Amino acid sequence: MSYDAIVLAGGAARRLGGADKPALSVGGRALLDRVLDACPDARTTVVVGDRRATARPVHWTREDPPGGGPVAALDAGLRRTTAELVLVLSADLPFLDRETVRALLEAPAAPADPGMDGAMLRDPDGRDQPLVAAYRAEPLRREIALLAAEHGTLAGLPLRALTAELDLARVTSRPLTSFDCDTWEDLAVARARIREHGSVLEQWITAVKTELGIDLPVDTKTLLDLARDAAHGVARPAAPLTTFLVGYAAAHAAATGADPAQAVAKASRKAADLALRWADEAAADSAEQNGSG
Repeated sequence: MSYDAIVLAGGAARRLGGADKPALSVGGRALLDRVLDACPDARTTVVVGDRRATARPVHWTREDPPGGGPVAALDAGLRRTTAELVLVLSADLPFLDRETVRALLEAPAAPADPGMDGAMLRDPDGRDQPLVAAYRAEPLRREIALLAAEHGTLAGLPLRALTAELDLARVTSRPLTSFDCDTWEDLAVARARIREHGSVLEQWITAVKTELGIDLPVDTKTLLDLARDAAHGVARPAAPLTTFLVGYAAAHAAATGADPAQAVAKASRKAADLALRWADEAAADSAEQNGSG
């Protein structure tokens, strides 16, 4: 699906004391980078805000005047895009994921039904999130032009002045997906939630894959089972070393044309079988020694 992405990253962050909010980190990654990771296949990605280091290349622009508010910022980003479908996101969404982005892009109203103007996320409390949405570009441009003609400027206009004129479908948000970081307390909550037992491994693996520039499905259970077998059947230090060697073997196999996920699975099975044989041999030797004694 062809789409462009606009990320609004130019707010004043007054409730954060003017801190550079998009650069603040959650789980060791900048908020802006976490949002950019949710839309890696955008044809063009435009960030509206001051230039800063990002994990992947983007186009930069600023609203006129700087600090003119979300409608002005959206207009500035829209001027740098050409796709018929535009994904619009704020830069402070630590838990936004690719599945949510895909749901917005693939919603029947965006853009398959020509009678609709896009799809917007609705959080679990029933609040609409206009900065987590996919819009058809033509009606978005039209309504922005009408607002500019009516008010003489886009500066200071609220987003509801724009979205109220658009016919938008709603996509229900999963818990935390629409959580944004407006205050230091929000940031602390996000940092705590990302380390919760039920999600920490998934979040950590995603962060590591992004840091290393790889995109590979990870069978967490298989690798954890392998690490357990190596630790119990051989020695505790064998666990990380074995999983490293499995990854290396899988990468070597993938370089020859094998499917990476299947290569990981095959190497994991071989190493796990070896660890079990090693443990069985040790158990047999121990039983023989005890019997002879």
